[in-house]
Amino acid sequence: MDPPTDRSTTPPPRSPYVTVTPSASRAAEILSRPVSLNGLTVPNRIAMAPMTRQFSPGGVPGEDVASYYARRAAAGVGLIVTEGTYVGHDSAGQRDDIPRFHGEEQLAGWAKVAEAVHAAGGKIVPQLWHIGSVRRAGEPPFADAPSVSPSGIHTEGAEVTGRAMTQQDLDDVVQAFAEAAAAAERIGFDGVELHGAHGYLIDQFLWAGTNRRTDAYGGDLVARTQFAAEIVAAVRAAVSPTFPIIFRFSQWKQQAYEARLAETPEELEALLAPLAAAGVDAFHASTRRYWRPEFDGSDLNLAGWTKKLTGKPVITVGSVGLDGDFLKGFQGEGAPARGIDDLLDRLESDEFDMVAVGRALLQDPHWAAKVLDGRFDELGAYDAAALGSLS
Repeated sequence: MDPPTDRSTTPPPRSPYVTVTPSASRAAEILSRPVSLNGLTVPNRIAMAPMTRQFSPGGVPGEDVASYYARRAAAGVGLIVTEGTYVGHDSAGQRDDIPRFHGEEQLAGWAKVAEAVHAAGGKIVPQLWHIGSVRRAGEPPFADAPSVSPSGIHTEGAEVTGRAMTQQDLDDVVQAFAEAAAAAERIGFDGVELHGAHGYLIDQFLWAGTNRRTDAYGGDLVARTQFAAEIVAAVRAAVSPTFPIIFRFSQWKQQAYEARLAETPEELEALLAPLAAAGVDAFHASTRRYWRPEFDGSDLNLAGWTKKLTGKPVITVGSVGLDGDFLKGFQGEGAPARGIDDLLDRLESDEFDMVAVGRALLQDPHWAAKVLDGRFDELGAYDAAALGSLS
């Protein structure tokens, strides 16, 4: 088999799929504005969205991973949010090729990733992750560990397949997130993102479909934020006051695409207020298509409502630069390119502060540079074959 093409030096072919070409000067002016996250100055409004890649044998990110992220920073991405990386709890993850954020060798690898991104001119935060009941029992790297979750279930109406977490379990996971965040600051990262989205552990506490607890961690929406708020508070206490904490959340779940944590702006405020009070500096509002309104009667998307209700900086995400659902993209489907006029309009109106780009950046490490330079005719479609290498 031929080796993968080095896209860092080979420009992609021009695409026939680009349908909208916004003004180059307007795009550059809007996207090039710096933004502050609790004192961290990000040079522009473009973030790389976290995407699991499975190229870290033994949970150790190697030089290829460092180069993968550094290429995108060198090509204009202001903030790298790494793929999800497991905190130091035996039940946190599965697969031995997904990076871990604990252990001497693993942290040494991550330190080199941060160093490479900084050398390329970018900022970088790790996404700290515990997958909860998504984990299949018996999976490496800690095959003997049980799968744990709020109530031992993976989705609404499902049978119990794991263990409901004890108070000791809860305390251990809170500590694991705090220790990972402290390690991130110690080895040179610029902040952390806590993965509270997509049906993983923190989100399983937020969602009534998987949280059936009758103690202080279950019940109404505010009570269901208790575990997440404890994690945020512990992380806040473990790092410097100016070390940014980003919290990623979503309405949808990988096990229930139509799930919703909040049906109204009032419910969304009830969800977000305890997290902001605990120490979140910025939110990352994950949607499948960023341009869809979140609630009836307003054009604001989830990120827009989050900023309006909390006053915090917010990152939007969801099929940016592509016309196709990202879930299908990770199931092997391609997607044509999509113009960004609407995105620029929303940024200019201050609906949100940053935009996270996923598959478009996975496909083309130079996507940000091309957009910032107004080279929209060079933007190509997403090909799921890009998942096969760290190009």
